[in-house]
Amino acid sequence: MDPSEVEFLAEREHVKIIPNFSQEKIYLISGDIGPFSAGLPVTVPLWLAVNLKQRQKCRFIAPEWMDIEVLKEKKQEEADSRFFTQMPSPFYMEMTQLLLQWGTDDIPKADEIRTLVKDIWDLRIAKLRSSIDVFVKSDVSHAKLNYLTLMEINTVRNFLTKALNHMQQLRLITSGHSTTFQSQTF
Repeated sequence: MDPSEVEFLAEREHVKIIPNFSQEKIYLISGDIGPFSAGLPVTVPLWLAVNLKQRQKCRFIAPEWMDIEVLKEKKQEEADSRFFTQMPSPFYMEMTQLLLQWGTDDIPKADEIRTLVKDIWDLRIAKLRSSIDVFVKSDVSHAKLNYLTLMEINTVRNFLTKALNHMQQLRLITSGHSTTFQSQTF
């Protein structure tokens, strides 16, 4: 899975918008959306919110977790914990990027939000790399990491898979068994 596929999955998350048009309910395979009343908030999938914003048909309402104080608390919680903490959204990074790419004018303190989310991302990726280092050095066969998001897993998947395959090859060589080990992705 590449980052664009993870972003595609993130676009199914629901966000609130304020439409500047009125329309009856829209019936989609994934569920009904609307009705839309100009000036009244409505919950829609992120992909539709972005589409409507691109056509200047709505304004975004930032998710509750996209508040400066909430993000500061989450950053501190992540920094204080040895383990990964649960994120307010499994697609926090992708949602932030899309909402701020298209709706910076709708979201107060967008630059500060962008910085805090990036800081949280950096903390989590550093923690993930450290966990991988411990795992690779420990010679164990499995590990359990709770609360990782798809994008975080996606950033290390190829590296980790290749590293584990090379380690397996080295173990087979040192134990006297010489076979080719094909990589598998997870």
